[in-house]
Amino acid sequence: MTEIQKIKNSLAKKATEFTAGGFKPTNSISESWIGSVYLYQENEEIPLDNKGELMLPLFQLCLNQLPFVPEILEETKIITVFISKEFPMDLTPNGNNWVLREYKSVDNIVVKDLKNDASFVKPFPLSNKLIEEDYPVWEDPEIPDDISDKINQLEDSGIIDSYYDIIENNYSHKIGGYATYCQSGIDFGEDFEFVFQIASDEKANLNIVDSGNIYLAKNRMTGDWVYYCDFY
Repeated sequence: MTEIQKIKNSLAKKATEFTAGGFKPTNSISESWIGSVYLYQENEEIPLDNKGELMLPLFQLCLNQLPFVPEILEETKIITVFISKEFPMDLTPNGNNWVLREYKSVDNIVVKDLKNDASFVKPFPLSNKLIEEDYPVWEDPEIPDDISDKINQLEDSGIIDSYYDIIENNYSHKIGGYATYCQSGIDFGEDFEFVFQIASDEKANLNIVDSGNIYLAKNRMTGDWVYYCDFY
C-alpha cells in the first residue's frame, strides 16, 4: 500500500449524500425533504424566530432507511430543522433563530400540512446514496497532526502539489462524514461531533449567504446541538 493510500484510508469516513428531487414523493413518515417539514408531535407547530416571525421549514431527515447513519444518531428516528430568514452567522445553540427537533420514536408523530408562505426555499423530496469515502477539507481541525505532517512531506518532496491532488471533497447535503467547510474549519466545542450538513441548493432556491453550507453538530454527553455556517 502506498503512503498516499494509507493517508486516504486513515481519513476516510462513510456518509449518506442527499439530492433534491428526481422522483415522485410519497409524503411518507420515512421520506426526507428540503424546504418542507410535515412530521410533528401533536402539540408542535412551525417555531417562531427571535423576532416572533414564523421560521422557514428547512430540512426533514428520516433516518430509518438511510444507507449510513452516524453512531451518535443510532437511536434517532427523525430530525427536523427550521431557521429564521435571517440566518445565524456564528456558532449558535439550538433555539437561537434556528430550531432542531430530534425524535427517538415515531409513536407520537403525526403528519401536518404546515407551511410558511413567505419561505423562499422550494420543497423537494430527497433521494440518498452511500458515500464510501468522505474526506475533510485541508483546513479541518479534525485532521491529525501526524497525517498533516505526512501530507506536507509529500508536497515538499514533489510527489504531490497539494492535498487536493489526492482528496476530493463533497459539498452536498450529507449526514456523517466531514463538514465540508468553505473557509477554515471550526472547533464546535468539547464533546461536540459534526453530524450533518445542509448545502446551498440551486434547485431548492437555497443560497446560504453566498453559496455556503450549514453544519450541525451534536454533543455526545448532553445531546445538545449547535449550528454553524460559512460561505465564500
